[in-house]
Amino acid sequence: MTTIKLHNSKTRKKEEFKPLDEKNVRMYVCGPTVYDRAHLGNARPVVVFDTLFRLLRHVYGDDHVTYARNFTDVDDKINAKAAETGRSIRDITDETIQWYLDDMGALGAMEPTLAPRATEYISQMVDMIGELIEKGHAYAAEGHVLFAVDSWKEHYGKLSGRSVDDMIAGARVEVAPYKRNPMDFVLWKPSDGDTPGWESPWGYGRPGWHIECSAMARELFGEKFDIHGGGLDLQFPHHENEIAQSCACCGTDSFAQYWMHNEMLQVEGKKMSKSLGNFFTVRDLLDQGYSGEVIRFVMLSTHYSKPMDWTDKKAKEAEATLRKWTKIAAHAEDGQQPYSGVIDALANDLNTAGAIAAMHGLVKDKNAGALRASMDFLGFSTDQDIEATMLPPEVEAMVNSLLDEQREARKQKNWERADYIRDSLGEAGIAVDPASDGTKWGRSQHFDLEKLESIK
Repeated sequence: MTTIKLHNSKTRKKEEFKPLDEKNVRMYVCGPTVYDRAHLGNARPVVVFDTLFRLLRHVYGDDHVTYARNFTDVDDKINAKAAETGRSIRDITDETIQWYLDDMGALGAMEPTLAPRATEYISQMVDMIGELIEKGHAYAAEGHVLFAVDSWKEHYGKLSGRSVDDMIAGARVEVAPYKRNPMDFVLWKPSDGDTPGWESPWGYGRPGWHIECSAMARELFGEKFDIHGGGLDLQFPHHENEIAQSCACCGTDSFAQYWMHNEMLQVEGKKMSKSLGNFFTVRDLLDQGYSGEVIRFVMLSTHYSKPMDWTDKKAKEAEATLRKWTKIAAHAEDGQQPYSGVIDALANDLNTAGAIAAMHGLVKDKNAGALRASMDFLGFSTDQDIEATMLPPEVEAMVNSLLDEQREARKQKNWERADYIRDSLGEAGIAVDPASDGTKWGRSQHFDLEKLESIK
């Protein structure tokens, strides 16, 4: 059996992965808060842990691996959107969940085995909060219930590597009169008539964010399971608080045995943010003509523990590589196993860049069968229809020529010609980034070659 080694965020060491039960390997990954489209950064953990899911299934068997990824469908951002739009919370969350599944599916991500919604596990959260109060790790105050960090001070902070005193000194925490300690965090909070709520021993209210995953993971996997994953931004306070709640409730050696965190995402070397104008959703990229497989390839080209930089250059290189691979793999027969070099790279702390390098070697060796099997394994299509999502070089040249002409028309203040080209490209399904002066563009899902060729 292939030996898998993973970097455990909690121990800060690369360790051999030894599941608690080889016949029941369990992985829990924090999913989205469903109030809007997923942005590109949200997609990175999906692609990372989808790849790990595939590896675990390959090593232990499809029927022996369970992957759970939750939906947070009770949250103040969802409440605010409902109030702003006049739509029901359920209507918003149902729509957003479907958007998420569609967009992540476009990236080649398999759906997890389990996709629990927080609102379906309220009773389990209430029970867990009650146990924490009974054991002296939580207290009720003014309709709230808070976790008492002092009761867990010896253990709190081990995941993030900070002491409670340091965190108090440097953290921006909510100061409230009902808190015994500024670091205490909310397990339950009161709801009014305009916000969703459930009856509890502490009054009508709703759960805090952190208790959701602890309660759902325990209900689905028991008190101990194998892997807990998510983005690095969740390490503190979310995952730190999950550990505190679960271990204080069930025992210090309970909860996840291995913790994995993917690094953050940048765009053209800068942090993605709306203020910089480089913030976009997965759907934005898909509508601009980037195929989901290109997005997936760019993400897998960087190790999950390193910051990933999305650039237009990388996307174009990924597109060219996938076009080349697809032409080779499309003519090979099914039935082969993924290349051992790909599996070995992934087994070494999910080295996806190494796996891609191994696949380049398959191309060089003209091993079409192993390439096809490895592409399928990594979530890339080997169907020639992928060509439909990629414009051939001669069509790209046609678009670039028209954009060059448009820029020249603007210089000459020939606004009529410039606007004609802009409008005609849009009608043909060419999406141009308005901030790029025509240097960044892609085909949308409404691309029409005949209309493009008719532009005079």
